[in-house]
Amino acid sequence: MADLATLVEALPAGKARIDLKYTKPTNRRGLAMFLVALVSGLIYIAVHIARDLDHAAIATVWPYLLLALALTIALGFEFVNGFHDTANAVATVIYTNSLTPNVAVVWSGICNLTGVLFSSGTVAFAVVTLLPVELILKVSAGTGFALVFALLIAAILWNLGTWWFGLPASSSHTLVGSIIGVGLANQLLNLHGQASGLDWQQVVKVLKALLISPLLGFVLAGGLIVASKWLLDFPSLYEAPKNNEPPPFPIRALMVITCTGVSFFHGSNDGQKGMGLIMLILIGTVPTAYALNHATSPMEMQQFIAASEQAGHILDRYVSSTAQSSADPRAELTTYIRTHQLQAATVPALRQVVTELNHEMVVYKTFQAIPAQDQSQVRTDMYLASESLRMMTDSRTPPFAPQDKAALADFRGQLDKSTKFIPTWVKVAVALALGLGTMVGWRRIVVTVGEKIGKDHMTYAQGASAGLVTMATIFAADKFGLPVSTTHILSSSVAGTMAANGSGLRLSTVRNIAAGWVLTLPAAALLSGLLYCLFRSLV
Repeated sequence: MADLATLVEALPAGKARIDLKYTKPTNRRGLAMFLVALVSGLIYIAVHIARDLDHAAIATVWPYLLLALALTIALGFEFVNGFHDTANAVATVIYTNSLTPNVAVVWSGICNLTGVLFSSGTVAFAVVTLLPVELILKVSAGTGFALVFALLIAAILWNLGTWWFGLPASSSHTLVGSIIGVGLANQLLNLHGQASGLDWQQVVKVLKALLISPLLGFVLAGGLIVASKWLLDFPSLYEAPKNNEPPPFPIRALMVITCTGVSFFHGSNDGQKGMGLIMLILIGTVPTAYALNHATSPMEMQQFIAASEQAGHILDRYVSSTAQSSADPRAELTTYIRTHQLQAATVPALRQVVTELNHEMVVYKTFQAIPAQDQSQVRTDMYLASESLRMMTDSRTPPFAPQDKAALADFRGQLDKSTKFIPTWVKVAVALALGLGTMVGWRRIVVTVGEKIGKDHMTYAQGASAGLVTMATIFAADKFGLPVSTTHILSSSVAGTMAANGSGLRLSTVRNIAAGWVLTLPAAALLSGLLYCLFRSLV
């Protein structure tokens, strides 16, 4: 919560404000390093976008303008995310004098970039699957753009508003709230139609992760402090920072390691949240370049063809002899994904779509060879097949035999590699936006985390415990493909160490944390829903 420092009361008389020592001019070497990284990154991004668009069939300048506007808004969200959330990673290492602010920010930025580059993309597409299915499939239509613009602008406005007025907020909660808002608004605007709402199973799964992870951080960090006092007889570890003196080397190394880990795993988890939306933007504006993964190798295409042929044979065994072929298999699968109700025609519809995909891949051999006007439809077929297989597997209906389940899982993996991909330049752009945001917002979070959650100054052991628990929690969430809030986990972990240490908690800060936790979801949902209604009326 990079903005709690403006909310709580001033420190008691006699306590030095630790942020006074950070008012000296920015170190030129650190600034130069970041500028070199920024310029290099921008050149890399420009070259790869130009290369991608060079092979795209674009007749007018309009898609370019729309793409530029949408990417600016999406990266603007990541920039705001940077000074809301990313600054948490450098808070303890700066507060304990383990690294100077400029070195810490640059190092954290490098680690965030590394984490983003090595991210799997599971969190990115877990966020996307919260959206109504027909809006995902029709992202290139006016309603799709209204959805993306509404939820991103709502998230940016709420984050900036809470920052301006000093209210705590989590970018993760804000984004999920915005998605809930557009989903509900889409359903309300189509009460008499067949529009779907949110995938509530996915929403509940994400909300559980956002709710449980801070509580887990509080308990684990507090327990780690208690355990360290029993096991580690190292008096310096339990002291608060003294003036500008760095801690003893072992403590300093531990603090740098926790900063590195939190930064890396923040990039690998939090950095993904906007990536899925950026990919929706790219697919909607330039489908011929981004609807399918053109980097798929010929060997991978052969594997796809073999897997799709096998999947077709497997599905044949689960089609009732009395089942009729569907006149519109795509509509049948869309209804299944929307309602979660398996009908007699659902499996035959899936078999038809899988068979058509196999035939198209046999004919065209590569994704680049697929006609430009057909690439969006092929992506839609792959998405419908993948989501249908996921839901059938989760519900165990139909009851696939173990060997069939394994083969269909392999085919689904092939489908996801073809559609759920993130180009490297997107990851670089997100990392740069996060880094710029961190440089803007680190000062407030250092004082907040170090002095304003507990009544006493945070010790080295408390900072290290909070960092280790935050790092481990984000790592676990990343492995399960769940979005979590770095802000809430670190703040709760620090609070847990203060409680376990008997330092006491500042109730005003705790109240503000709770208020931000409670208010962000409904407020962001309301704002995004209203914006979606407005944008829908304009398209």
